[in-house]
Amino acid sequence: MLFSSSLQRQLSIIFGIIMVFLVIILSFLIGQRSIQEVQTEIGDSLADMAYLMGDKLDRYMWSRNGEVEIISEMQTIKEQENFNEIDQLLNQVKESFPAFSWIGLTNEAGEVISATDDILKGNNISERPVYQEALEKPFIGDVHEAVLLADLLPNPTGEPMKFVDISMPITADDGIFNGVLAAHLSWEWAKEVEMAMLNTLKGRENLEILIVGKNHDVLLGPEEMLGHTLNFDELKHAESDQAAWAVEKWEDGKEYLTGFALTDGYRDYEGLGWTVIVRQTVDEAYAPTKEMLSYFIVCGIILAVLSSLLASLVARRMAATLKEISSIADRLRGGEKIDIPIYRGIEEIESLSISLRKLIKQLTKTETDLVEMENVASRDHLTGLANRNGLERYLDRVTHENIPLTVLYLDLDGFKKVNDTLGHDAGDQLLIETGRRLKQNIENGEFVARLGGDEFVLVLKSPEDPVQRGIDIGNRIVSMLGEAFVIDEHIVHVGCSVGGAVYRPGINNITWVIRLADEALYKVKRTGKNRVYMSEPH
Repeated sequence: MLFSSSLQRQLSIIFGIIMVFLVIILSFLIGQRSIQEVQTEIGDSLADMAYLMGDKLDRYMWSRNGEVEIISEMQTIKEQENFNEIDQLLNQVKESFPAFSWIGLTNEAGEVISATDDILKGNNISERPVYQEALEKPFIGDVHEAVLLADLLPNPTGEPMKFVDISMPITADDGIFNGVLAAHLSWEWAKEVEMAMLNTLKGRENLEILIVGKNHDVLLGPEEMLGHTLNFDELKHAESDQAAWAVEKWEDGKEYLTGFALTDGYRDYEGLGWTVIVRQTVDEAYAPTKEMLSYFIVCGIILAVLSSLLASLVARRMAATLKEISSIADRLRGGEKIDIPIYRGIEEIESLSISLRKLIKQLTKTETDLVEMENVASRDHLTGLANRNGLERYLDRVTHENIPLTVLYLDLDGFKKVNDTLGHDAGDQLLIETGRRLKQNIENGEFVARLGGDEFVLVLKSPEDPVQRGIDIGNRIVSMLGEAFVIDEHIVHVGCSVGGAVYRPGINNITWVIRLADEALYKVKRTGKNRVYMSEPH
């Protein structure tokens, strides 16, 4: 189905569509590039955060391990003689470093001989890893839940208590094994390190930090994940590459940008092989980019609307000019004599108006020439009346008006005698005067033609009684042409014979009617001349 609309609407729509299309393409390209760049930037930053968190953990463990080692080298601890002094020392260390939940000293048999707050004092812990692993060298154990201390230490949170064990073998000056100095670090210190890290990242919302043990079980992280074992390949990459990041789909079904870093110890502290994970959902990570894209799209839509409005204004100006040209063309078609002005400002419209102006001028000249030629071809050059060609054109037009017509066919009686006696010039003057008198007998819209020689035809519009009107006009013509003519100071008398017929729309044919009028004229000629005879249809 063909569709047409105004130039203004079309240009507005086209400009709007182009701008929206460009905005969509640019948004897609910029969005893809921005997301890739943001993904890399955030991924790297998450991996860096994981590395820094791991470094903090290792430094913290190194410091606590160093403190326990220093205490184990103290002479009071080695000699194990002044238990009050040992109790005071251990309690003072615990008070100075709250991360230590419990510190105890055993004898060579594993019996606790001194402990903070006297907890487990007198108990034998020789079967515990904190004792067994420290018989020959210092021991740092992985995170584990409290066993012996679960019910002995205060636990305001009510959550399961977890510790990291640090223990040192105690040897006397003579190198004989005297016992073990054991310490339990509360796992709460790891949460404090986590909070310290998050506080430095206030510009980054909804970040989560996880600490994963050697066996890939979650030691620190969201409560619902604690104790769960993680099983995805990126952990292996972290172990081999020290720091890495990836987009990973987690057990909750969400995709996260995930940074990994393996803790590898600090100085003489070898580390426990923990992996630190810092993660952020893809939606959260890409939120700034999406906001930027949304802003870009909104600006693009506003620009598209403004472009459409601008195109509409330009199109309105163009359309107004074209409508004015069209209006002038319609007026020209209606017969008005008017020039197309030259419209300046838009080169194409200016060129169009100049071309149309030239075309109209040429067409007007051509039409004038054609009218003149047509008038010449349709007029009798002597009398100025219409000729046979002019009569045919008139009949083509008037027969479409669907009204009865009276056709009178006549010629002059005695015209040849005037030509023979007074000459052809006198005859011509007689014909001119005859045409003038005949025109006095017709009304507006009716017609007189000279067919040649002294033959004339009148076409009368007779809607009421065409036969009677033909008789009346015919008799008047006979009477008028019977009056004397003054030709070159000569008095000339002629007569005329008139034959008539009636054209009735839808009943007879105009050509046939003219033939009937001609036959009626000859009948008058044969039967007496100088009178009127109306042919009846048969």
